[in-house]
Amino acid sequence: MQLYSTTRALPVHRHLISILRNVRFYGISSALLNNKDRKSAVVPPFATLDPQEISDSQPGKIYNLVQGKWSETSKWTEIVDPLNGQKFIKVPDTSVGELSPFVESLRSCSKSGLHNPLKNPERYLMYGDISAKAANVLQHPEVEDFFAKLIQRVSPKSYPQAVAEVAVTQKFLENFSGDQVRFLARSFSVPGNHTGQLSNALRWPYGPVVIITPFNFPLEIPALQLLGALYMGNKPVLKVDSKVSAVMEQLLRLLHECGLPPTDVDFLNCDGLTMNTFLLEAQPKMTLFTGSSKIAEKLAVDLNGRIKLEDAGFDWKILGPDVQQEDYVAWVCDQDAYACSGQKCSAQSILFMHENWTSTGFVDKLNVLAKRRKLEDLTIGPVLTVTTKRMLDHIEKLLAIPGARLLFGGNPLKDHKIPDIYGAIEPTAVFVPLTEILKDGCFELVTTEVFGPFQIVTEYKKGELALVLEACERMKAHLTAAVVSNDPHFIQDVLGKTINGTTYVGIRARTTGAPQNHWFGPAGDPRGAGIGTPEAIKLVWSCHREIIHDIGPVPNSWTTPSCT
Repeated sequence: MQLYSTTRALPVHRHLISILRNVRFYGISSALLNNKDRKSAVVPPFATLDPQEISDSQPGKIYNLVQGKWSETSKWTEIVDPLNGQKFIKVPDTSVGELSPFVESLRSCSKSGLHNPLKNPERYLMYGDISAKAANVLQHPEVEDFFAKLIQRVSPKSYPQAVAEVAVTQKFLENFSGDQVRFLARSFSVPGNHTGQLSNALRWPYGPVVIITPFNFPLEIPALQLLGALYMGNKPVLKVDSKVSAVMEQLLRLLHECGLPPTDVDFLNCDGLTMNTFLLEAQPKMTLFTGSSKIAEKLAVDLNGRIKLEDAGFDWKILGPDVQQEDYVAWVCDQDAYACSGQKCSAQSILFMHENWTSTGFVDKLNVLAKRRKLEDLTIGPVLTVTTKRMLDHIEKLLAIPGARLLFGGNPLKDHKIPDIYGAIEPTAVFVPLTEILKDGCFELVTTEVFGPFQIVTEYKKGELALVLEACERMKAHLTAAVVSNDPHFIQDVLGKTINGTTYVGIRARTTGAPQNHWFGPAGDPRGAGIGTPEAIKLVWSCHREIIHDIGPVPNSWTTPSCT
């Protein structure tokens, strides 16, 4: 049954759809709208959850997907609502004893994958069609709104931040519609040494793979990595942080309606120890891990290096000596540090201000912008991996450094019901002198990533850029960075001596932002993974295979040579 028209909706249609939002869906069977399981007219037909209705009295229920079938487990994990502490979603708590179907399913895929340039190539076209249909569905306002509100429920962030995830995912699917999936597998040939010899370079899948993604982007990160793995011919097992797995479960249901074979992807919900057991038993040929550096390093050992990583980022921003557009730069700094409550791997962790910026009252501008953020619109909200106490304790340790001072924030949020297992503090900035940062002992403390609304601010003077670059060199994570300057010589000096994989440059430079139109990923690590672009997909989800054809003919004059 076709849920949506497969004809691409034009902008005028989008306007019409928005008017009809509470009346009916564009191209949807009215029988589906009357389904007794639908709690409101704005819930898409593929969905089994209503973001506005799930609660402790009506908890949502998530399922595993294995061997093409949705399944339950003997035990469930009850997810706590980050905003009020109520148990509002039940997620499978898969035990070690329940892993066998997942292990068998993954092992059923050969090393040559579900498709490759020489096997089942029609599947490249199939995924182009799936992408086109899914992109069409995601651009409908009702569906966009559904996913944005579901994201807000499980990983609270402002509506513009949540809907941006949906928009990036939709555009990514659009980018890989039609023939674009098979173009990912484009090969090249090199002439041989004699007639009949030709070497062919092919992009080859790994076959059985695993994807492990975090909570902070419940749709964008797992969706883009999952689709990239599928495009290249792999069979993935997807493991998303259980706190937010509801989002990807619903997207999988959408993709099934758009033609995704149910057996192509398995969806596993379990705790970390159980997942580690699964990895050791199933032995995937490649694993993509996005998350903490500590877990990343453990998995790299456990999996004997068969892994790609997009791990933690302590991301820096340097304000150059050419001061201009102060209000705009301050706004970007506020967004980089505090949007999504600082829970982005690309969030601005440290700000190096040239003294010329300090004299303009730049910090006061940051303070004013930070104070605009409020829990009511989720421009500030719960921190899902760091408690309030841990963040305040970290601030206290920093303030013990000679010359350090609190610039703003530093207090717990008030008048809320966010449970104690999560964090809730004001947007915070702590100033630490640059010379103190570089001291042994202090450097490790200052460059500890706090995955919340927190940043370090420091100042450098004329002639001290070398100290800033020394700090950048000593940092261990090299994900994103920003050089805020239009001075070409300054930019060239900084870029030539740093390595961050995604670096923004110019007066509009930022540290955050992982759209579908450019590479996003770390540099300086051979295990580094990218996301979003053809280059990222080919790097992460395929390997190079060289096939040399040598069909002759053998020259008539050939005789057996002497042995060598």
